[in-house]
Amino acid sequence: METGKIKKTCKHGHIFYKSSDCPTCPTCEKLKKPASGFLALLSNPARNALLHHGIDTVQKLSKLTEKEVLKIHGIGKASLPAFRKSLEEQGLTFKQND
Repeated sequence: METGKIKKTCKHGHIFYKSSDCPTCPTCEKLKKPASGFLALLSNPARNALLHHGIDTVQKLSKLTEKEVLKIHGIGKASLPAFRKSLEEQGLTFKQND
């Protein structure tokens, strides 16, 4: 057993160790990662943040300004290049400030 970490088992039976109360199973997170599309380019926190806000397509992402996206907890400036690239590939951009 790893020092300072608690052995946990997720609802799917995966065993993992965590040093915090975080219930997130690393194996389940890897299995949830999409194989393609713009969400596959993102880290788990960024992807989960967008999904939590109902943003699962670049079309939905294009309805937000960059400032609005950066206000979402779990999204940082490091995600912006991947977002811009995905939008550009679809002929889209972030919503412009009014």
